[in-house]
Parts: sequence; C-alpha cells; structure tokens
Amino acid sequence: MTEASNYTASEILAILASRQLKDGQVVFAGVGTPLLAATLAQQLRCPGLTILFEGGVVGAFVEAGKLPPSTNDQRCTKRANMVLGSADVLLLLQRGYVDIGFMGGAQIDQFGNLNSSFIGDPAAPKTRLPGTGGGNDISSLTNMIVAMKHEKRRFVEKVDFITSPGFIRGGNSRRESGLPAGGMFRVITELAIFGFDETTRRMRVLALNPGVSREEVQDNTGFKLEFDANLHVTEPPTTRELQILRQLDPERLFTA
Repeated sequence: MTEASNYTASEILAILASRQLKDGQVVFAGVGTPLLAATLAQQLRCPGLTILFEGGVVGAFVEAGKLPPSTNDQRCTKRANMVLGSADVLLLLQRGYVDIGFMGGAQIDQFGNLNSSFIGDPAAPKTRLPGTGGGNDISSLTNMIVAMKHEKRRFVEKVDFITSPGFIRGGNSRRESGLPAGGMFRVITELAIFGFDETTRRMRVLALNPGVSREEVQDNTGFKLEFDANLHVTEPPTTRELQILRQLDPERLFTA
C-alpha cells in the first residue's frame, strides 16, 4: 500500500477509526463517519464485522455510493441479516452482544464523558443540543469510540452535562456507579488518537497524526493531557483506504 498525501480531516477521522475495529466484532454505528469507518473496515480487513443500526438493522451492508441518510431508512435493510424492533436492539446491548459503540457529542472531558444535551447553566442553557437518543444506553454498555473535531471548546475539563457516561469521575467511579462493563476505548481526532489510563482513567495521547506536535494538541485541549511513554505517529491514509472511502461517499457528504 502506498501512502496518500492529500486527504481531508473528515477522511482521516474515518480511516483512523476504521483501524480500531477487529474482525468478528459487532459494532453499533450511526450515519456519517461511524458508518464509513465500519464499512471501510469491513471491506478492507474485517469481513466478519457485523454492523448494527439503532433502527433495528443487524448486519447492515452498504453499497458504494448509496450511504443511507438515516439509520431508520428502509434501504438499510437491503442484504442485511435481520431487522429487529427497538426494544430488541436494546436487549442485544443489555445482554452484552455489542462490542463497540460509535459515539459523538458537543463536549468531551478528561474522563471521556460526553455531552450532547446543552451548553451552559442547566437553569438557563446558552445552547440546547439534540439530547441522548440511544447514546446513554450505548455508552453504558459498550466500549466506545468517538471521532470528533479537535477544538478547545469541545475538549473541556468537565462537561456541562453527562449525556453519555465515560469513566465519570475517573478511577473506579464508573463501576461504583453501577456500570461494570464498557467505557471509553478510543477518541479519534484530526490531531491525534487518545486512550485512557488504566488506573486514573484520564485521557492520554497514544499517537500523533502526521505533522502534528504535542504542543498543538495541548493548545487545542481545555485540560492537561498525559502523553503515552511510547508515543508514536499514526500511519497516513493509504491510497487503497482513500479509494474505498471515496467510493462509499462519492458526493463527499461526510468526507469533505
């Protein structure tokens, strides 16, 4: 595979997220970057990956150039393994059959908690956001991957509201709050890849993206970051990865 040098921030998010997935996993994916990442992994490295939609589609198959506009779109059912009701989807989560959940939010904090509810004072919020949807269920019961734009206003020391729990207050607080399984696995941005310390559960930089410095990552983060002792640089997107990604989204609806 040759390395490709021209790619957008959205493309590197999808490609780096796809590299986190493993064959045989069941992945809860929404429309956009999560679906692109899961489909890219499925086509390149993980033929046994099962994509699950919140709308109830199990084993979704996405054709090139035919990305669904919604996970409730009936075109998602074409060539799928089965279609379930919403209650049955939640039961799959509760029974531990889902390995990875793709998440997103307006804010993320040092312990991986996500906010997609509101910005500002709860009594008089400055901005109201879409809310949880199935986000709380997914974050409570799976290992999460977040792919989001890296900005200081998004990476905050403490989220204004925990819509989807990560490691809550760090340490053992997630388990002590009644959530023994799951947690934040990886955070992917256009600048770096992040994991979480096994003991403190604070966010840690595992790898920098090509051309990005430690200072740039820290300057765009609203809290003090830890850097892994074996910090490395991610491999740039390959020509093949970009080729498949652009076939999936030829109109660049999600990768511009």
